[in-house]
Amino acid sequence: MKHKNKKYLIIFLIFLLLVVFYYYLSTLNFEVLNPKGTIALQEKHLIYIAVGLSLFVVIPVYVLLISFAYKYRASNKNADYKPNWDKNGLLETIWWVIPSILIAILGYFTWTYSHTLDPFKPISSGDPSNNLKIEVISLDWRWLFIYPNQKIATINYFKMPVNTNVSFYITSDAPMNSFWIPQLAGQIYSMPGMNTELHLSSFQVGVYRGLSANLSGVGFSSMNFNADVVTTSEFNNWVSQIKSLNATNLTYQEFQKIAKPTVDSKILNFSKADPSIYAKLIDSYMSPVEKNNTNQSPIQNMVM
Repeated sequence: MKHKNKKYLIIFLIFLLLVVFYYYLSTLNFEVLNPKGTIALQEKHLIYIAVGLSLFVVIPVYVLLISFAYKYRASNKNADYKPNWDKNGLLETIWWVIPSILIAILGYFTWTYSHTLDPFKPISSGDPSNNLKIEVISLDWRWLFIYPNQKIATINYFKMPVNTNVSFYITSDAPMNSFWIPQLAGQIYSMPGMNTELHLSSFQVGVYRGLSANLSGVGFSSMNFNADVVTTSEFNNWVSQIKSLNATNLTYQEFQKIAKPTVDSKILNFSKADPSIYAKLIDSYMSPVEKNNTNQSPIQNMVM
């Protein structure tokens, strides 16, 4: 009777520990589990599917581990000795077939979501004429955002309208970095001389944290920015306000000055930005042979 009471006590304590752990997790704000964008929402679903399928294997394994450790402990003299399990066809079928089925299901979802959430794949919903294009350049150690159609630019923050498909074209004029807004989409690398893309939209107004997700030197920890999602009218008013400022014009020569290594989280606005800066930067990493093989930069054809 004492052994049974002890067994029930252990089960109760494990259950209580799980409840406390779940309550603790619910008090935390995990940004990837609190999505505010269509892409991040689908990524959350994939995380839940992967974790749920994994638990079908993990939970039975730990239950068996605890049960075996308890039943066959040294102090239990009544444990049955059963040495003939090594050729049990039923058990071998269970521990091979069930995990194989789960891996196949997980592979299906991984394959499907990998194509659905391809960062280079534009979002097809909504009016294409309302799409917004933003060119992102990671520097040492700041983020530059250029709006080529609006001909403005910002440093260390950007605004975008809610319910609008936004196409980011991302490169670097510094060591490889990673652009990430956890509540809106997954991370995407920025690399010198290369163009990567990320397409996203947000369904809720708010200010969301953006960050560098790749170690890049002494100023890495300060490479944070705010993604400010506002209404369409507020975005248009903001663009008009930036254009009316007597701010510094962002020419390619001025860009080369601000691209110098700087640990500075200060926000800057540029009322006039040269829309060809992004293409010129990538062209600067091309070899003379590559430049001579085309009359126009390949990146200009891609992002214009």
